[in-house]
Amino acid sequence: MFPKNVFADFKAGIVVFLVALPLCLGIALACNVPLFSGIIAGVVGGIIVTILSGSKYSVTGPAAGLTAIVLTAISDLGSFEAFLAALVFAGILQILLGVVRAGGLGNYVPNAVIKGMLAGIGIILIIKQIPHFFGYDKDPEGDMSFIQPDGHNTFSELLVMLENITPGALVIGIISFALLIIAEKPLYKNNKVLSNVPGPLLVVIFGILLTISFKGFSYLAIEPQHLVNLPTITSATDLKSNLAFPNFAFISNPSFWVIVVTLGVVASLETLLNIEASEKLDPEKNSVNQNKELMAQGIGNIACGLIGGLPVTSVIVRSSANINAGAKSKLSTIIHALLLLICVLLIPNVLTLIPNASLAAILIFTGYKLTKIAIFREHFEYGPEQYLPFFITIIVMLFTDLLKGVGSGIIVAVIFIIRDNISYSFDTGNDVIAGEKYYMIKLPQHVTFFNKGYLINYFDTIENNSKVIIDASANKRINRDAKDIIDEFVERSHRKNIQVELIKYTI
Repeated sequence: MFPKNVFADFKAGIVVFLVALPLCLGIALACNVPLFSGIIAGVVGGIIVTILSGSKYSVTGPAAGLTAIVLTAISDLGSFEAFLAALVFAGILQILLGVVRAGGLGNYVPNAVIKGMLAGIGIILIIKQIPHFFGYDKDPEGDMSFIQPDGHNTFSELLVMLENITPGALVIGIISFALLIIAEKPLYKNNKVLSNVPGPLLVVIFGILLTISFKGFSYLAIEPQHLVNLPTITSATDLKSNLAFPNFAFISNPSFWVIVVTLGVVASLETLLNIEASEKLDPEKNSVNQNKELMAQGIGNIACGLIGGLPVTSVIVRSSANINAGAKSKLSTIIHALLLLICVLLIPNVLTLIPNASLAAILIFTGYKLTKIAIFREHFEYGPEQYLPFFITIIVMLFTDLLKGVGSGIIVAVIFIIRDNISYSFDTGNDVIAGEKYYMIKLPQHVTFFNKGYLINYFDTIENNSKVIIDASANKRINRDAKDIIDEFVERSHRKNIQVELIKYTI
């Protein structure tokens, strides 16, 4: 059993490595920092955070959602080294948030919003990778923002792509996608030999072979800009030159601390949301201690800040790839991090033969698994209170970013909660007994100012010459605004010859 699980984790680790490699490099490129910073973040997140984390399947690494913050922070502070110092303190802030048990905030995000976030990430991932699939690589691999570094947006990039198709890359992309589909078929999965080769690994092998084969054909040849771009590290001197260290000279600058708080809070929110989303994908439905997770992430960000890595969070694209690849334990995440480090240091020449189109096919396939049609159908069946927050989350994410999308979805969900609270909080009834009209209204445990409109409308429906029972036996707290409405009704009831009986209610 143990060897079987180790082998399953090793296969999953390879898949996560192939997904993580372009994202780590692409996010570093989008942040305009050394490419090796993305690898450092992937290694620190995959090893240190994984060991300390309570999550079995979550993968931690550089987050695309923090790209804009990183760019702004470096611009404001004047250097990447000053930003690293802010990252160290942001990590300390995350540890403090875990200590004060702020991790529970993730529990208050509705399921419809979490699933909308997953579907939104899947859609964005697909749209963002289509240009790379067609061999147009102006925008970095890891960029997930609507407005892109190359001056275009997510949708206009598709139009520009059509004028800049690289035939060889497109052929590789199509073959890669076909191989991924084949790898999902029973014929492949049930084969004793083929089942041991993960589909993404097969795609990369074929991608490298095709890249080499196409060199003799000018029409199909893959230029270097369409291949994985890696930092060159052939010695300890190269490694040292690719590391950056924090500069704490700016700690007296107020803007430094604004960046610290922004980084710490946003990274924590993204982690909590992604951990919550990972739990939804987890086939075993394991629960995660969010406070422990925040502290693990904080330690990871301190480590990244000290040795020149990008900020890390739990990342759902890599986490979903890990789960879908059949991971059995944390070992798969650690293996992916070790592969990142070993391959970049020992076989960079092999990795630079991997076409971006092959990796794009893998990421598109990962995105598809996050946004299957069945998920949309399921939310339609549950009614507007489910599908509206779900779709609003997706739409806002497409045009802004993850946090704004989730925030918008939560606002829509809260509106439905308020509506339900107003409409369904009160138990009411009326009947005619011995020729007299009786009304009864039971107050819920909590009555707020949101209930004012309902109470006014209800009291307006009560006929003259009737009897009203206001039952507050279950009520524990009543807002002053709502209480004023009830008191005013009781005071003026005699004008309409309405008799009011109060049960455990004090005027």
